[in-house]
Amino acid sequence: MADDRAGVRGAARPGEGAHVIRIGNASGFYGDRLSAMHEMLTGGELDVLTGDYLAELTMLILGRQRLNDPASGYARTFLRQLEGTLAIAVERGVRIVTNAGGLNPSGLAAAIRELAARMDIPLAVAHVEGDDLLPRADALTANAYLGGWGIAECLRAGADIVVTGRVTDASLVVGPAAAHFGWTPEDHDALAGATVAGHVIECGTQATGGNFAFFTELDVTHPGFPIAEVHVDGSAVITKHPGTGGAVTRETVLAQLLYEIQGPDYLGPDVTTRFDTITLTEDGPDRVRISGVRGGPPPETVKVCVNTLAGFRNSATFVLCGLNIEAKADLARRQLENTIGPDGLTWTLARTDHSDAPTEETASAFLHATIKTPDPTRAKAFARATVELALASYPGFTLTAPPADGTPIGFYRPEFVPRDTVNHVAVLADGTRRAIPWAPASPVLARTIEVSTSIDFGPTKRVPLGSVIGARSGDKGGDANLGVWVRDPAAYGWLCAELTIARLRELLPETEGLVIERHPFPNLNALNFILHNLLDDGAATTIRFDPQAKALAEWLRSRHADVPESFL
Repeated sequence: MADDRAGVRGAARPGEGAHVIRIGNASGFYGDRLSAMHEMLTGGELDVLTGDYLAELTMLILGRQRLNDPASGYARTFLRQLEGTLAIAVERGVRIVTNAGGLNPSGLAAAIRELAARMDIPLAVAHVEGDDLLPRADALTANAYLGGWGIAECLRAGADIVVTGRVTDASLVVGPAAAHFGWTPEDHDALAGATVAGHVIECGTQATGGNFAFFTELDVTHPGFPIAEVHVDGSAVITKHPGTGGAVTRETVLAQLLYEIQGPDYLGPDVTTRFDTITLTEDGPDRVRISGVRGGPPPETVKVCVNTLAGFRNSATFVLCGLNIEAKADLARRQLENTIGPDGLTWTLARTDHSDAPTEETASAFLHATIKTPDPTRAKAFARATVELALASYPGFTLTAPPADGTPIGFYRPEFVPRDTVNHVAVLADGTRRAIPWAPASPVLARTIEVSTSIDFGPTKRVPLGSVIGARSGDKGGDANLGVWVRDPAAYGWLCAELTIARLRELLPETEGLVIERHPFPNLNALNFILHNLLDDGAATTIRFDPQAKALAEWLRSRHADVPESFL
């Protein structure tokens, strides 16, 4: 396959200077749609197909798997997807780049070679390594975020499939584009443009209408996966295969741009991307052009995702129906704490009950009990003590489900190390190992963007904020990211004046006492908030109802405020 690809569809080989490369995505997380790879390979023209399987929580899950089986540590669903699609990829000349290698990219590469041999398909499989810093860390996992140059080296050497471990999500697009166009590490603007394109498509259908604030305006029954048509200057058009569901609009792309970012400078191992320079324009049906992106040298350090085991966790939910909800909750608390002690126990009472309710469910509230403990026997004792209350507690005692014996929990923390302590290596299909040098770096100074606002917007009406704003939210370790935009550009001044940090605390009282950052993006008519430690130590340990802050944006949009009538 590697020797005769140049003739497929007349596409140029990487480095031969074709003006555009079509890069699709078939996975936004470990657990995404299994059929996506087949859909993308058969739905239209592609040069490269990517798959993103990794997140901080995924690294923890893979680390726990590796404890039980040292040969594991990669996303096995990728192999399942490949079994039914490898021959199609070969026939169509589509290269595949994925971070499904997780903690064991060499192991997944070997498994792919075995699969290809069983199917009698000649295949050049390469992988990228060097991100694993565990030998130097007292942790379950410790992985540096590598960039795209190892991927580019593998593709230049003729790889049909490139497997990586922990690279930045956008690197899955940056690497193929850099190889295709022959970019150098000093092509900062082009690299920044490809980084933005990679950020947009990395979460799959979130760019085509999935998890979109205004979903009722689209048909998202079965949204298609996104494609980035990257050009030689780094500009790109986001689109999808013809006839697939969902939609690519300026707002679906904007929503994804605001997902899990911080300030105006998006720091990556290859380039610092200036998000305040992005321009989005409609380019036809289901086509949005990204242009004008500027970049600079990458920072002097590399981010490391570190996960450690932090004890054990168990939980139970008591159903409290009818009268005396508070007294019933108090009794359950006293009984459980008298049996196992109060240490490590956390309680949350969700008053979902209604007075004189017409159904039993709407007459019920939920009392959530969670224990976090370093002692696995105490996590088991929690389950036993909870069940033993069945006939000895409040009237109508029931649980949503019997608690299990408890599960290990992990603690995520980001660290930063000098770049020269991380050995980025491309392992080519023939086993040749090529060290990837780090590009010249420079300190990145924090920037703030000032916006001018007016306070005279005319008469107002009290309505849900979602009437005029879109929003998307997510997690980064223990922090939550909340991106907000206005649909009407004329309303941006009002948004900046209305949604201050103090006002956000009023609207979302659970943020009281947290450190909050606010970053304006006038080019996108948007604001981005970072809510530090809203999620405690991260999704694996927090006891929040929404542990990854995915619904935080919708909570904000549901809050009522006085909105100028001219924007309604």
